[in-house]
Amino acid sequence: MKIRLKKLPDQVMVITGATSGIGLVTARKAAKQGARLVLAARNEDALKQVCDELNGQGAEATYVVADVGKEDEVHHVASAAIQRFGRIDTWVNNAGIGMFGRNEEVSTEDKRRLFETNFWGVVYGSLAATEHLKRNGGALINIGSEVSDVSVPLQGIYAASKHAVKGFTDSLRIELAEAGAPVSVTLIKPGSIDTMFAVHAKNYMDVEPKLPAPIYAPDIVADAILHAATHPERDIFVGGGAKMAAAGAYYMPAVIDRIMKRVMFGQQRSDQPARHRENSLYSPSRDLKERNGVGGRTRETSLYTSAITGAKSNKALMLGAGLALAAVWQLRRNGGLKHKYAVPKQS
Repeated sequence: MKIRLKKLPDQVMVITGATSGIGLVTARKAAKQGARLVLAARNEDALKQVCDELNGQGAEATYVVADVGKEDEVHHVASAAIQRFGRIDTWVNNAGIGMFGRNEEVSTEDKRRLFETNFWGVVYGSLAATEHLKRNGGALINIGSEVSDVSVPLQGIYAASKHAVKGFTDSLRIELAEAGAPVSVTLIKPGSIDTMFAVHAKNYMDVEPKLPAPIYAPDIVADAILHAATHPERDIFVGGGAKMAAAGAYYMPAVIDRIMKRVMFGQQRSDQPARHRENSLYSPSRDLKERNGVGGRTRETSLYTSAITGAKSNKALMLGAGLALAAVWQLRRNGGLKHKYAVPKQS
C-alpha cells in the first residue's frame, strides 16, 4: 500500500519529551508550520508553559502529563489526542534519558529505569500510535541515536537501549509493511546534539560529563523529524559525523574499537568536578531549555543531513558517495588497496 503523509498544517502530531531539547525545538517548529500538537512529558508546569506560549502565538496545542515508561499513561496520551482532535497523523517518540559511567559501576536499578524510558517508552508509544495510524495512515517517528549502530564506552547502557530501539523499530516497520498498513516508520539517528542531555543524565563519573565532537544543533534534528512527518523515510542520520561513525563500525569494527579506546574516554570527561545535582532518571527536569551551550562549538547546519532530506538528486549523490566509500573500505579490508585513502571530513 502506498503511504501518503499529510502536509504539516493538516496534521495532528504527538511529541513525547516535549519540554526540553529536541522535543521542545520540534514542538515550536511544528507549531509555527501549523500542526496541531499533543505534547507529553512528566513536568506539568513546563508543559503548561510551552502550550501557553504556542497557543499565544496562534497555534493549537494541548498537553498530557505522562511518564512514557508506564504503558497506561502512554495510552492516555493517545486517548487524549483522539478526544481533542479526532485522530493522530504523526507520533514522535522522543523522550529519553542519558547515563554516564562504566557498565560495572552502574546499578541494576538505574539500568532498568533507563530502559523503562528509552526502550519501553518507545515500544509503548509505537504500539499506541500504530493502533490509530493503521486506520487512516500516518507517520511513526522514533528517536534513536548514532549509538544505535556504534557503541561507546561510558554510555554503555544508553547505547544498549538505542540498539534495542533500532531492533524494535526495524521489525515493526517490516510487520506493518507485510500487513499493508499505510504507516511510515522512521528511525532518526542523531549524533551529539547540543541539548540538556549531559546535564540531565545520571552521572557516575568523578567529573562532569560532556558530549564528544562534532556537536550539532537540535534544530537539525527537529527539521529531520518534520521532514519524516511529511516524507516516508526509513531512517535519517543527523550529522555527517553520525553517519561516518556508524559506517566505520559496520565496515571496520575492530579499528573503531581501537579508536574508541584511545579517544572516547577523554572526549566524554570534562575538567569540571562532578556536581551533586538532580538528574532526570527518576524525576522530571524543570529548566525548559532547548540547548546547554557548548562554547560556540555547535554546528548549526549539516550538509549531509540536508542532502539526505533534500531533493532526489541530492539523495542519489549522497548514496553514490556512500557506496563508493563502502567499496573503498571493503577493498582495504580485503587487502585490495595498497595505499591509504583519507576519508573526507563530514559536516
